[in-house]
Amino acid sequence: MITVSPKLGEFLTKVTQTPDLETAFWQVFNEYVAMKQAALREANKEYERKWGMTFDEFARQSKDGTLKEDPYSWNVEQDFWGWEQTVALLNHYGSLAV
Repeated sequence: MITVSPKLGEFLTKVTQTPDLETAFWQVFNEYVAMKQAALREANKEYERKWGMTFDEFARQSKDGTLKEDPYSWNVEQDFWGWEQTVALLNHYGSLAV
């Protein structure tokens, strides 16, 4: 059972057009996860377009020194950490599917 303030409960049921509070909550949760996944997939595609490879290939080339740029440069490291976070979050949100 979900307990929320009456104001929040009213808001959730109005926004989702669902009279059941628990159903409304799950609808909002699922839509939020779907929006996060869409934004992360787009970010991942941007990294793939920029580097012309997947994150796994980028990580491997960074590690073995075959990346066309210095893997320890500021820009490459920033992309590495940002891309790694994007992929990790995509996997995390994917595991939340209900």
